[in-house]
Amino acid sequence: MLKTIGLKSRLFFSHMLVMFISLDFYIIINRLTSFNRFNEDLDQLVQRQIEITELKSILIAEFETAWHISMIWSILSGVTAALLLSYWVARRITAPLIQIEQTTRKFADGQLDIRLPTSSIPEINRLSRSFNRMAMSLEQVEQKRRELIGDLAHELRTPMTTIRGYLEEIVDERIPPTADLLDRLIKEVRRVERLVMDLQLLSKAEAGHLPLHLQSISLNSLLLHVSENLSTQLREDGPTLALDCPSNLPPVWVDPDRTEQILVNLVGNALRYTEQGQIVVQVRRDDRNAWVTVADTGLGIAPKDLPHVFNRFWRSQHSRTRHSSGTGLGLAITQRLVELQGGTINVDSQLGIGSKFQFSLPLTVSSLTQ
Repeated sequence: MLKTIGLKSRLFFSHMLVMFISLDFYIIINRLTSFNRFNEDLDQLVQRQIEITELKSILIAEFETAWHISMIWSILSGVTAALLLSYWVARRITAPLIQIEQTTRKFADGQLDIRLPTSSIPEINRLSRSFNRMAMSLEQVEQKRRELIGDLAHELRTPMTTIRGYLEEIVDERIPPTADLLDRLIKEVRRVERLVMDLQLLSKAEAGHLPLHLQSISLNSLLLHVSENLSTQLREDGPTLALDCPSNLPPVWVDPDRTEQILVNLVGNALRYTEQGQIVVQVRRDDRNAWVTVADTGLGIAPKDLPHVFNRFWRSQHSRTRHSSGTGLGLAITQRLVELQGGTINVDSQLGIGSKFQFSLPLTVSSLTQ
């Protein structure tokens, strides 16, 4: 019952309780002391055998004295009881507030794992839950920030070490600056440049500062354009690329450049990790979205790795050893670009069989009823 009473009600009832207890003490002490005192005075008068004419004024004076004494004791008792009760109620209410203040100070000093306990006061309990959710979110952000810095340092270390090593060899004249060597250095520099550009793009996308130019476009035309651009990456002994799109597919409401980047990332990934077989880009629609599926017959992803596919710098151990030309940010960027355009993306994969990435794009408003 107490857990459902709010702070305002608790304060009101505590003040009422203090008032009633003070009045009770006043009445009880007043009655006991005044009657006892007056009774003792009457006994003394009887013993002194005072005349009735004198008795009236003496009774009034004695009763006034007894009343004043009882009033003093009543006030002292009531005030003492009120102070003790008020102190107890104040401690009950302010103790969780003091704990919140101390906890927030520790949190501000960097103890991000600290949490607030539950409280019997609903308002303070809701405040504690909100603080704990905020603390958990900030702790996760800090953890991701540290992981990002560590991953970024790891990704930059290899190309920078390679560039420095070759340049030192050239300066010391231990190796000649051949065209092949310079071309290799240029590739490493471009790799670093591509990593920085991908990080900048991902940072803007996650912060919501990436500008989108939404318009109604034909998804079939965009897929044909992407297919033609990627055809140069197809090898004679490698996988084939096939499109499966209905001719009557309605237009979608997207940013064409960002959507092309999504398709290039997904199809490019499929080409990178598929030695032989077929890559199929299939498009279907429901009442509100066009669903694009990019399926391959490549390396596949282990079940334990699926939850990490869209993380920054993530690569499975198998893909790291065989294909290291990517920055590890492509799928993270792809996920954010899909979400910024109002869609969702998911992946289904089996190790050694292939992967299937599926994402949605919103149809234009005019085509929703078609």
